[in-house]
Amino acid sequence: MPKPDYIELSREDRLKILYEDRSILAIDKPAGWMLVPVSWQKTSWNLQAALMSSIAAGHFWARSRNIKYLKYIHRLDAETSGILLLARSPGALHSFEDLFETRRMEKIYLAVTDRQPKEKTWTCKLSLAPDPKQIGRIVVDPEGKATETEFRVIASANGRHLIEARPYTGRTHQIRVHLAQSGCPIIGDELYGEEANEMALRAVGLAYRDPFTRKPVAIRAPVDQFFKTHRLPALDYRAEFQSL
Repeated sequence: MPKPDYIELSREDRLKILYEDRSILAIDKPAGWMLVPVSWQKTSWNLQAALMSSIAAGHFWARSRNIKYLKYIHRLDAETSGILLLARSPGALHSFEDLFETRRMEKIYLAVTDRQPKEKTWTCKLSLAPDPKQIGRIVVDPEGKATETEFRVIASANGRHLIEARPYTGRTHQIRVHLAQSGCPIIGDELYGEEANEMALRAVGLAYRDPFTRKPVAIRAPVDQFFKTHRLPALDYRAEFQSL
């Protein structure tokens, strides 16, 4: 029997595997799943806990790959969908974390706003820090951590604007705050904009040089359903990487 191309956490929860090798799995994380320590049991949407439980139960997706260990390498906000890398060993976890920390991981996101961007392309370098008045919120702070995000308007239709975001740093809520500060908050971002059914932010591209084989790797997430959900016409979009 061939290996399934998804992680099956339950009959209702299947996470599409976008790429895999001996070191990692790249999955398409749906919105809603939280990336928090396995001991954090305040929600049933703890992805790390669900993965460990499925592996321990001997579910076929893991057994067919002889997976005994799987840990998220980087974070996506719970409301953000798209590419998430999972390490298959502690050694892989350390090596891939280093790629993110040393900015050798190219990242591409898509966001949707209903505010007209002032420019077609721009770069935001506002420094960020935790909001001292509200836990979990990030604010612009000249004394905060340096950040940089490059933005480009891809298309506009139905009063909505599709923006490609390339974060060169990896601060918490970086894209969300930078877009809000640029006058075009993300649709559905109740923390920095207005509440809606689903936040329109998706991780669609990751590219890097494999730390073990030195070969270039490019991973892309599908976008058609994202466009449909957020009332955008079908577009011929493909994440293009600058580092490869």
